[in-house]
Amino acid sequence: MTNPDTRSFDGYAAQQAGATLTPFRFEPDALGPNDVEIEITHCGICHSDLHLIDDDWQTSEYPLVPGHEVVGTVAHKGELVSHLELGDRVGVGWQCGSCHRCEWCERGDEQVCRDIVETCVGRPGGFADRIVVDGRFAFSIPDGLASEVAAPLFCGGITVYSPIRRYARPQSRVGVIGIGGLGHLAIRFARAFGCEVTAFSSTPDKADEARALGAHHFVSSVDDAALKKQRASLDLVVSTVHRPLSWKRYVTALRPDGVLCFVGALDEPLTLPTGLLLAGCKSVAGSQIGGRAAMREMLDFAARHELGAQVEVLPMSEVNTALERLRRNDVRYRFVLRRD
Repeated sequence: MTNPDTRSFDGYAAQQAGATLTPFRFEPDALGPNDVEIEITHCGICHSDLHLIDDDWQTSEYPLVPGHEVVGTVAHKGELVSHLELGDRVGVGWQCGSCHRCEWCERGDEQVCRDIVETCVGRPGGFADRIVVDGRFAFSIPDGLASEVAAPLFCGGITVYSPIRRYARPQSRVGVIGIGGLGHLAIRFARAFGCEVTAFSSTPDKADEARALGAHHFVSSVDDAALKKQRASLDLVVSTVHRPLSWKRYVTALRPDGVLCFVGALDEPLTLPTGLLLAGCKSVAGSQIGGRAAMREMLDFAARHELGAQVEVLPMSEVNTALERLRRNDVRYRFVLRRD
């Protein structure tokens, strides 16, 4: 067996902001007592990978190996890793480490730990043949989930599962804004929760797709008259989009105690009259990924209900083709790279 501390990894990296990815060989971190080395078979592509490549968040370090929806098998493990065995199929998402000591970690909200370790920020990510991460953030994948449909669950899936888990009940009426990489998973999860689901999109030709994904209703997000008709009809609205919309309409669409939750970041400030929130005790919230317990729960839920992402699989060597098409929104609904 290859010594994990004496070999190089091969991946694809951007050498500067906005650059095309090129083959890149790098030395991995030494395997710590709680770490695992994963031989990667699949890695999903997220819009966040584009933001990192372009340095939109001013956090990128180059050369940059993107990728944070990782699926593979455990090739090596540290001496303190007891929950995984060599050969186990596991996945890793946006987060691959935390302090494990703060109040947030102790209560199971590792995703808000101040010492969060992000899988491809300041360290090589999953567009590679292998990766080394804290084994406590490597999650066993249930047998019922194929690797290619499971990969996007580790970022996109947990991102939309978390607010549904927090704010919805089986009797809830849930709206999902945007039918894309995040939105199509939100529709599937909300329907599996037993909720009545309304899909909102600016693209009319997605109406049939939304219903096929599980939506009971479809509403144009750019039709003000149609939005007015949604008044006091929804308990939770999950926004997956990155552009401004008529947010007053969506708050008005909430029932008492309803929540408008953002999982997509807006480029502009959010402006709302507080009176709209006071009337009916409505809330505006944000949500990001989820802690380790939520991740395990989400994977079990997805396997039980046979849920996964709708994907297009490409060889990892065609990563630039996938990234360019993603920039054009030319995918239904997630790209997944399969190692050549």
